[in-house]
Amino acid sequence: MLERFRVARYEVAFAPVETLSLPAFMGSTLRGGLGNAFRRIACADPIRVRSRNCEGCLLQSNCPYAYVFETTPPPGTERLRTHADIPRPFVLEPPEQPQTLYPPGKPLHFGLVLVGRAIDYLPYFVVTFRELGTAGLGKGRARFELAAVRSWLEGCEVALYSAGEERITPLAVAVTGEEFRRRAAELAGPRLALHFLTMTRLQFGGELAERPDFHVVVRALLRRVANLAYFHHGWSLECDFRGLLAAAESVSLVTDETRWMDWTRYSSRQDTRMRLGGIVGRAVYAGDFEPFLPLLVLGTYVHVGKNATFGLGRFRAERP
Repeated sequence: MLERFRVARYEVAFAPVETLSLPAFMGSTLRGGLGNAFRRIACADPIRVRSRNCEGCLLQSNCPYAYVFETTPPPGTERLRTHADIPRPFVLEPPEQPQTLYPPGKPLHFGLVLVGRAIDYLPYFVVTFRELGTAGLGKGRARFELAAVRSWLEGCEVALYSAGEERITPLAVAVTGEEFRRRAAELAGPRLALHFLTMTRLQFGGELAERPDFHVVVRALLRRVANLAYFHHGWSLECDFRGLLAAAESVSLVTDETRWMDWTRYSSRQDTRMRLGGIVGRAVYAGDFEPFLPLLVLGTYVHVGKNATFGLGRFRAERP
């Protein structure tokens, strides 16, 4: 069911010109800076750049910024009718072991994941990162240079952009269904561990789940992948949803080493502070995982749950 799904992961390196002062979890800061810079370079209407409002713009349907950051449902769709509910086609992955200070000489490395059609927009992200470096980021708007953008192809590192070269190497580095199946085979076994690396916000029954039951994880992942396929690939995910969920309910949580971690971010759009806590830690499950393994492998790229764009919902799947 995932043969046509395309996802690409990149490593981005910033070289500070001044000391970068960032929060311990910098996903929201990166997302805010990236969005503002992307709008400045992509928007053709200076008034809308200042107002930060795309609604009613005649160019919205063809605008890279509107597509990436304010994705709207296509005309006539019955799915997720408000743009606020549509998953964006990118994910930021802050460092797993972050610092708060990055002085000159200490590069900042983080991950960028692009999904479906957004993979073709990589040049826009490269130019945006350069623009963001000039404008500055974090406390005091410290400046930096975009040092490199890298990816991996068949296990080898591929340099797609490096400082000093005014070009982007257009190599196809997307991962598709074949790779999902290959990695899934490595996870086969009677037990499976999921390590939730960043706050993971799983909704079930209208509430945030504080326990990572397997069927709750699968429900959230199926919902996210189905919407990413529909809005950013142009096709509907076809599978036996009811059968998969029934099978997921038979998988038991045998070891729960997770805990709830709170996180507060400031939303400039809503001009308020928001609490976005979630589950972190390790959970071990027992059961028949064969129907779910390719989906879980894909989930390690696109994350699971709410607010994945900031880097929330990142997890690793492994044999315990």
